[in-house]
Amino acid sequence: MMQLTRMHWARADSSDFGGQPPVPRSGHTAVGIGKSKVVVFGGFADKRFLGDIAVYDVENRLWYTPECTGSGPDGQAGPSPRAFHVAVVIDCNMFVFGGRSGGKRLGDFWMLDTDIWQWSEMTGFGDLPSPREFAAASAIGNRKIVMYGGWDGKKWLSDVYVMDTMSLEWTELAIAGSAPPPRCGHSATMIEKRLLVFGGRGGTGPIMGDLWALKGVTEEDNEAPGWTQLKLPGQSPSARCGHSVTSGGPYLLLFGGHGTGGWLSRYDVYYNECVILDRVSVQWKRLPTSNEPPPPRAYHSMTCIGPRFLLFGGFDGKNTFGDLWWLVPEDDPIAKRDLVPNVESDSNLSTVTSDAQQYAVKESQSGESPMVDLAKRLGIPLSLEPPASFVDEINDKELLELSTRLIGESLPTTDQLACIQALRDHWRSSSSNSIQLQELGPLLRDYQRLIIRRYVENPSPRFLEREDHRLFHLKNASQLRMDDIPVLLSEYRTLLST
Repeated sequence: MMQLTRMHWARADSSDFGGQPPVPRSGHTAVGIGKSKVVVFGGFADKRFLGDIAVYDVENRLWYTPECTGSGPDGQAGPSPRAFHVAVVIDCNMFVFGGRSGGKRLGDFWMLDTDIWQWSEMTGFGDLPSPREFAAASAIGNRKIVMYGGWDGKKWLSDVYVMDTMSLEWTELAIAGSAPPPRCGHSATMIEKRLLVFGGRGGTGPIMGDLWALKGVTEEDNEAPGWTQLKLPGQSPSARCGHSVTSGGPYLLLFGGHGTGGWLSRYDVYYNECVILDRVSVQWKRLPTSNEPPPPRAYHSMTCIGPRFLLFGGFDGKNTFGDLWWLVPEDDPIAKRDLVPNVESDSNLSTVTSDAQQYAVKESQSGESPMVDLAKRLGIPLSLEPPASFVDEINDKELLELSTRLIGESLPTTDQLACIQALRDHWRSSSSNSIQLQELGPLLRDYQRLIIRRYVENPSPRFLEREDHRLFHLKNASQLRMDDIPVLLSEYRTLLST
């Protein structure tokens, strides 16, 4: 079986590009035109919709804004400003449909010829789709486009349209049998004559994490269109919307997105892990990365440029991002320039240094510390180790407050260690459904603390051979997924009993 290449995240810096990168935004599109350029269009930032074009010239490593011609509305060359639209490339042309501008859903269809930078509004005929946002679309070969779902302002949609870019005819597919629930904010990707749809938000309640395949999309299929729900082996991604799915050789790369967590009170969760759908083995896998990913986000863009991926923008519930990140193979020059600092050199450490790093630097002067060794064995760069793991129980304020609150009058609160032990006993016997939201932070830190303590006492490779440290790398409880809680409790109980 093919071994997955370990990848490395590197924030793009000024040496990577000339010109002016696009301004921060979310809900935009970024599409690759052949191997020569990436075109960013539209988006939303600072309560306004954007209608600009930014182009990355791959060969010359240059960002620029082309002078586009055309006859758009209000004297503009192209389409009105918008976000949450779809954009699909066929040859050198970028086709744009729908989206949102202000409170209005759009149903117009545009083509940008990227050889001459000319916009044309396309007047289609046939089964015209209704105006919508948060739909998803993909190219079928080098002539047609398939689009599924979206939100029209009143209801979630589950219709499928095929557009012939030569004749400009829209056809709504008549699909018999079972079908996915209506949704928006999903992904839709053509793979081997099938349209794969994952996730999204719909009218059926929570955000979805289901995977569906649609056959009969192409004429060569000679079969009636039909949906099949797929249950693939491996580590499937949690339910989400606003994620990206990018085709990169033998796999599809899923990144980011927005979901919900919690039981008693639902709360928003934004993701930043990479999950791949391996097209060879047909299963979900976690993409191995050698360092910490970018901040979690949704409604970003991820574009494949040869062996590299380029992440841009997005939104995390509070912030709109304008950062650019590379995801590259470990042997890529970009990864090599971004190596983890050498812990032997104080001057190479970042200016913000945690107590844990300072401790590790002191230890390293007399030989490598168990902390550094542990981080290396778990594949965690030293500068990104969870600093809270190094705080003693007595100095973990949240843990103490929680243990005191739990014990109430049964123990003198001055006996802090007894209170902490009682809290640990409580967690040892708790089910995942009974854990409160405010317990997750102290529980995760105590779990990480126990791992480090056990390893310092027993720094042998065998300690790490067991797969019971799957959540050690998390920086805080906001990165926990709902299905991580049973794993956390199980591993925590094991640590308490050893």
